[in-house]
Amino acid sequence: MEVLKTILPVMLMLLIGMLCRRRGTISREGVNALKSLVVNIALPATLVNAFATTRYTLMDVVIPLMMFALCVAAWALGRVAARVLKMPSRFVPFLTTGFEAGMLGYALFNMLYGSARTAEFARIDLGQVLFVFTVYKLLLGAEGKKEADLGGLLKEMALSPIIIAIAAGVLLGATGLLERSGLGDLFGACTSFIAAPTSAIILLTIGYDLVLGDIPWASTAKVVALRLCIMMALRFAFVGIVHLLWPQAQLGAAVNVMFILPPPFVLPVFADDPDQRVYVSSVLSVSTLVAIA
Repeated sequence: MEVLKTILPVMLMLLIGMLCRRRGTISREGVNALKSLVVNIALPATLVNAFATTRYTLMDVVIPLMMFALCVAAWALGRVAARVLKMPSRFVPFLTTGFEAGMLGYALFNMLYGSARTAEFARIDLGQVLFVFTVYKLLLGAEGKKEADLGGLLKEMALSPIIIAIAAGVLLGATGLLERSGLGDLFGACTSFIAAPTSAIILLTIGYDLVLGDIPWASTAKVVALRLCIMMALRFAFVGIVHLLWPQAQLGAAVNVMFILPPPFVLPVFADDPDQRVYVSSVLSVSTLVAIA
C-alpha cells in the first residue's frame, strides 16, 4: 500500500493526460498553457520557498559547481560514445546530458519524499539549470551552425521566472529576512498554496505528450541505454566526491532522483528536420517512462 500511494497517483495522472489527448478534452494550446502555468508560476513558487528556507554553507556553493561540471562531462562522454558507436544524430551528446527537473523531477521528488525536502533537490538542480541556460544552448547553436547569441542567452536566463525565483529564494534564505521578520509561516503558506497543483499538472502534460506508436525502438533504446550508463557512472563519482568532502551529507535521495531523469524537454524545439524531431521526441518519451518506472 505504501508503494501504491506513490506509484498510483503518477500512473493515474499520466493516463488522464493520454485520455485527454485521445478524446480531445484538452487541445494542444491548452496543454501548452498548462505548461506555461507550471514553468512561470507554480514551479517558481516551489523554488523560491525551497531556497528561502535553506541554511547556506560552503556545500551550497560547491554542489552547483560540481553539477555544472558534471553536465559538461556528460556531454563530452556522449559525444565520444556517439562516434565510437557510430550513432549519426548530432543530438546524441545533448541527449546524454542535462536533466528535466522542472517538468518532471520536482513532481517525482515531492511525491516520493514530500515538499518539506524540496530544498535538497533544488540544491542539486541549481548547477544543471545554469548549464542548460548557458553552455547547453550555446553548444546547440554551434552544432546547428547558427551564430550563438551570448547576450540573448544571458538576457533570457536573467528574465527566466525559474532563475528569478532561485535568486529571490537564495537572497531571502541567506539574509534571514523571513526569519527575522516573523513572516516565514505566512510566506510558506502562500507559496505552498500556489505550488500545490504542480505535480499533478506536470504529470498530466507528460501523459498528453506520450505517443509510443511511432517510436524507432532500436535506435531509441540505444541512446537511452547510453545515457543511463553515463549517468550511473557520473552519479557514483559525484556521490563519492561529496561524501569525501562532507561525510555527513544527506543527498542520496535528491541525487538518485536527479540522475534517472530524462534530458531537457526543450530539446525537440532545436531539432531542425522532421526525422530528427521524431528521434529526439522518442528518446525523451522512453527516457521519461524509464525514469518513472
